[in-house]
Amino acid sequence: MENLLFMITSSGLAGYVIVAFAVAALILIIDRVKALFFDLSMKTDEFIAQVRSLVVADQIEEAITFSDANRKAPVAHVVKAIIERADRDEESIRKGMEISFSEVLPKVTQRLGYLAMISNVVTLVGLLGTISGLIMSFEAVANADPAKKGELLAQGISLAMNTTALGLSVAIPVMVVYAVLHAKQNRILNECVEQSSKIMDLLSGRVYGSLKQKPASPVKKAS
Repeated sequence: MENLLFMITSSGLAGYVIVAFAVAALILIIDRVKALFFDLSMKTDEFIAQVRSLVVADQIEEAITFSDANRKAPVAHVVKAIIERADRDEESIRKGMEISFSEVLPKVTQRLGYLAMISNVVTLVGLLGTISGLIMSFEAVANADPAKKGELLAQGISLAMNTTALGLSVAIPVMVVYAVLHAKQNRILNECVEQSSKIMDLLSGRVYGSLKQKPASPVKKAS
């Protein structure tokens, strides 16, 4: 902890800017972890298995109610929109799927891109602090009083190195967490597409099967 405080105080203004970005990144990480791993996550296989059994049993209203009970999860939201149009044509069902997917997309992807931005910005701020420290060191060599030259040179090098280290200390963990959250985000979106397509196919087969079983109308003989 003492080394971290020394690193921050030795980095000057750039160090405090990096700390501010680090706090913002921590808030974003907590928000996205809560959303992607808890609020928007669900046991998809169990949910889809239950929905399929209800649809096969022709219990459409029960399937809608079950999906609505889990509507916070993107997969359930999209599946519900599809089942609600089970009595319509395939184009209408597909349209409902597209609309519901566009509704859940912002909830899954919102604010995550800021983590990648913060990782890049703190790296650049660290680089800026490094350049400032090197400039300070060169000025000390060129213009400073010989009695203070060593002290100013050490201060410049300390600023340069500590700012670089502080920037990387924030940027690397943030980028790693961003990669994990981005993978989880993509997994949720892929589940929405995959499972909604399976439910659409099930409904199409159900409608097609009912048409095949419907008895043909008798043909009247011409008098």
